[in-house]
Amino acid sequence: MSRICKITGKRPRVANNVSKANNKTKRKQYPNLQNKKVFIPETGKFIKLRISTKAIKTIDKFGLTHFLNKNNLSLKDIQ
Repeated sequence: MSRICKITGKRPRVANNVSKANNKTKRKQYPNLQNKKVFIPETGKFIKLRISTKAIKTIDKFGLTHFLNKNNLSLKDIQ
């Protein structure tokens, strides 16, 4: 399973661990993804999504369909 948010498109970023001696080693910073069941009022059904916490907050605030319309996505794109 890939570590990419289905709605916002957040993906792992590359960064460095920096030691006290200023040695740099590569590491990855993963987005905070959660498994969430989201209710769609238009269809009356729940769908399971793996989305970031920022996406969860915006869905709670505006609703899933408003958020998808704003980002030019459809339900078929996220399933």
